[in-house]
Amino acid sequence: MKKKISLLLLLISSIGFAQYGYRDGNRIGISAGVSQTTLFTDNFTANPELGFAGGLSVRGNYYNNWSMIYGMQFFSNNFSLESNFDQKIKYNLQGVKVRLLLSYNVVEDHVSLDFGPVLQVNGKMKVATSDENKILKGTLLQADQIADISTVSGNFYLGVSAGSRTIRAVLFYEYGFTNILNKLNKDDALKLLNNGDKFKGNLGCINGQVIINL
Repeated sequence: MKKKISLLLLLISSIGFAQYGYRDGNRIGISAGVSQTTLFTDNFTANPELGFAGGLSVRGNYYNNWSMIYGMQFFSNNFSLESNFDQKIKYNLQGVKVRLLLSYNVVEDHVSLDFGPVLQVNGKMKVATSDENKILKGTLLQADQIADISTVSGNFYLGVSAGSRTIRAVLFYEYGFTNILNKLNKDDALKLLNNGDKFKGNLGCINGQVIINL
């Protein structure tokens, strides 16, 4: 996991600072804020929970009213699944996201619409020790048996930012277009405990952040 994150850091830094070196109007931004994440799945009953994220980005002029954004964010997202007794079991997912976005400048230096792909690399989901052996509603699965999910997934980003050249508010939504539970399908015993059904889940995450451009 650490090696993957180090490689991603090196990649985004080299691309971003290369762009920063030869384009006018490029800006390095530091951002942080809160998130609300849920899991879209038919396997379990999911509920959104609050988390947080923050990172770095480089915005560079591209063509006319268009810019490009290279960014990396560290995140700690939460959602909950219901147990057999309608108790909420909170799952925590941590990792890093790398973005490559197109940005349309609606009002130059003040308002932009941003969209594009996001590569997500994460570890196993974490669950409280007191919840590990609880049975997930509608299945025979214990809460900790689904923690080892896919470590690499893809998201689509759609957002808007507004403010000045130096400080902006950013509101964006990310939808995971890949099945983040797919790794669980490699274990036939887990599928049996899941009523014989395949695991399928897509993350959805809305974020509100403040970005400070240097």
